[in-house]
Amino acid sequence: MPDTTRFTASNPRKHSIFQSFIAKIKSKTLHPATGPKAIRFLLPVFLILYFSASWLSSHVFSENARFEKFTETLFEKEVSGNALNLHYSLAYPEKQGISRPRAALGTISTDNQKTTAACQKYEEKLKTFCTQKLSASNRLTLDLLLLYYHTEASLGDNYLLEEPLGPSLGIQAQLPVLLAEYAFYDNQDITDYLNLLCSTGEYFQSILEFEQKKSAAGLFMYDETLDRIQAQCRAFIQDPDSNYMQEIFSQKLKDYGHLSSRDQEQLIRTHKQILREKVLPAYQKLIDGLEQLRGTGRNTGGLADFSGGKEYYQYLLQSQVGIYQPVEKLEKRLTQQLLADSDEISSLLKKYPKLLSYLEQKTDLPDMEPVQIMKTLEQNIQQDFPTISSVDFEIRSVHKSMEEFLSPAFYLTPPMDTGTPNVIYINQGRPVSNLELFTTLSHEGFPGHLYQTVYFGRQNPSHIRYLIDYSGYVEGWATYVESYAYDYAAEFLSSNTKTGTTASDPSLSPQEAAAYTRLAWLNRSVNLCIYSLLDVGIHYRGWTPSQAARFLGLFGIRDASVTAEIYRYITETPANYLKYYAGYLNFLDLREEQQSLLGQDFSLKDFHRQVLAIGPVQFPVLQKYINEKL
Repeated sequence: MPDTTRFTASNPRKHSIFQSFIAKIKSKTLHPATGPKAIRFLLPVFLILYFSASWLSSHVFSENARFEKFTETLFEKEVSGNALNLHYSLAYPEKQGISRPRAALGTISTDNQKTTAACQKYEEKLKTFCTQKLSASNRLTLDLLLLYYHTEASLGDNYLLEEPLGPSLGIQAQLPVLLAEYAFYDNQDITDYLNLLCSTGEYFQSILEFEQKKSAAGLFMYDETLDRIQAQCRAFIQDPDSNYMQEIFSQKLKDYGHLSSRDQEQLIRTHKQILREKVLPAYQKLIDGLEQLRGTGRNTGGLADFSGGKEYYQYLLQSQVGIYQPVEKLEKRLTQQLLADSDEISSLLKKYPKLLSYLEQKTDLPDMEPVQIMKTLEQNIQQDFPTISSVDFEIRSVHKSMEEFLSPAFYLTPPMDTGTPNVIYINQGRPVSNLELFTTLSHEGFPGHLYQTVYFGRQNPSHIRYLIDYSGYVEGWATYVESYAYDYAAEFLSSNTKTGTTASDPSLSPQEAAAYTRLAWLNRSVNLCIYSLLDVGIHYRGWTPSQAARFLGLFGIRDASVTAEIYRYITETPANYLKYYAGYLNFLDLREEQQSLLGQDFSLKDFHRQVLAIGPVQFPVLQKYINEKL
């Protein structure tokens, strides 16, 4: 589901101006008056100047002002460093005083020393700000940045364990989607888009150089993973004359509406030529270059089998998931939840024995269009989540050529300066039940990604917050709210439903319907927990395929092809399941902690409001500021 740098705290010149301004105020008040009327006239002037000075002290020359200037400069430098990132962050950068960089995809560095040094430099500069003099929101941003740069600097020489390619989440899979969704706000965007396409070869060449360095260090991917990546690239280039990017480009030009038919036809011909001469050959060169490295990746297991692999795994838990706890503690928490969910499943089946037959019959919700589901969810969540004004959204389908390789659904975040469009993609090539579609749209839409993104954006956060995202918070929140969606879905299974639709099994009572959807959620929770424990086992404990198969066998997963596929996916995407499930558990634990702390004063809606207002951060920062008024 798709899913990224310098000031000191003091300024002597400003301090001297501030002192001079105070002196002028004093000279006015000490000036001799000629009579009472003059005094009455001067007093309001004094008050205006006095309060102006107070305002300037608090807002212009304060620690808050210096910190905000630092973060804004940091944002401007980072966001303008890459044309693709800039475009997805700002639709109209010039209105923000930000110049567009040369439209190129950039390159991947094969040396991490400069990045490490820059992160350490930022960390030291951030430490110069006086925390006590900052507002709560600025303190939060400061803590976020300090932890972010400290974590990034800790990567060190283990950066070669990073993998930009991958059958599921790799650059070669995500790039066509990002380019296809490149919005046209003005003519310059069209020019930039075409130039980005032209730079694909240079970008992929830098990836190959990075993979060559990985290969020389004995860190290249296993051949089976290589086969899957190459197959994906071949699928993208196999029919040059009908590549889906051409179809989408033509439609976007038409929707843009500011070009003549003749200009559109010329651009379509140019686009087709660039695809044939630049983009598709770049993919072929990537295929060929990777083929030269075949056989150099000998590790078929997880990160634990590499030198520095365990340390890199802990780095992923911090940088991607946002958790800063020993892996052993994480394992214990996962196991506790697995046992708790299993006990609840047993209790439900004992209380409602018919649930098993409903499961065997594959009892499902009635058919509903995705837009109808979204509107239903938007209404239903108001009982548990803070209300926001109406949000426009679009539901689109993944192009058929990419169905095999993309997620079941994903949400694309809009530029921060427009807040639109809010687009959710559904992969029609991945058949799902009606209940799964309902809860998937809750994950991507309301009250998941779309809702969380819109709510946070309407808090007017510091711009730098848009550039530092934490998948553990984002995906953990979307997984956490899924459990509510399963509850909302129960009304569509009950014979007492007032929706006017017909449930697939109207014999379910409201209690049974609630138990059935709860059971469905618990089943999903257990599966995610099993895969999360397996992730830790493979990447931190060094489990072999046979050890993983024995573990999965404890839960009735014994098909050799299935266990092999699960093992392969987890080895290719370390810590990915933990973004969802460890993130979910952190929200669950934080909610229970707040309930215990506040007792009868606890409000679920207020808790969600606080979490949403804080926005994507590392979980230690979220826990620290959950009770602060931002």
